[in-house]
Parts: sequence; structure tokens; C-alpha cells
Amino acid sequence: MKKTIIPALIVLILSLLAALGSQTFLGACVHEDGSFGACHWACRAILGEGGLLAVLSLLALALKRERAGLYLAMLPASVLGLLTPGTLIALCKMPTMRCRMLTQPAMLILFGAMLVAALVGWLQSRRGEK
Repeated sequence: MKKTIIPALIVLILSLLAALGSQTFLGACVHEDGSFGACHWACRAILGEGGLLAVLSLLALALKRERAGLYLAMLPASVLGLLTPGTLIALCKMPTMRCRMLTQPAMLILFGAMLVAALVGWLQSRRGEK
């Protein structure tokens, strides 16, 4: 397996985990009355960001010549995912709520790892290691 493909596989797996997890087991709490707060919209944004990163990683797996540019595009998308829960979109005020205790730390870890993998992939692609 080529070295420049490994970061794309890592980003693909982590982005799918973030996108699907934000809607299921890593998602915000559900209110009893059926309403939802701002943390719901943070999880919806994470779904889109995870989907974008999944598409970019699939393209990086398929397109050899454009791989460095695709890795470069993954960098700001990962930073956006890092900043979404709690910074760009507010979460619940109580620190004991599910979005503060589970969703935000999980997304920081997942998108942080995607950022590192994309950076490594870009550096490898730029150096010409194939």
C-alpha cells in the first residue's frame, strides 16, 4: 500500500465516525418535549463537515495526481470541524449535559486526528513519497 493513501483512509474512517456518530451515539441529547437546542444544530453541521471530509478522502484515494491538493483542502475543513461544537455553534450552558461531556470532546479528538492525518498526507504527497 502506498504511504500517501494511509492518511486518506484514516480521514475517511474518522470522518464517517464523526458524521454518523454525531447523529447517533455521539449526538446531542433529545428533549422530552420534542424540541431541540443549539447543540442539535452543531451536530447537524458536524454531519455536513464529516460528509465533506469523507468525499475529499475518497477523492484522494481515487485521484493520484490531485492528492496533495485534496489533502490541502482537508486542512481547513478539519479546523472547521474542530471549531464547530462550542465555538462556532453554542452548546448547552450546563457542563453536565451530554453535548458538553460527550459530543464536544469526541469531536475535538476526531477532527484533531483528521487534521493531523491530512497534514501528514499533504507533506508526504508534497515530498513525492508514493
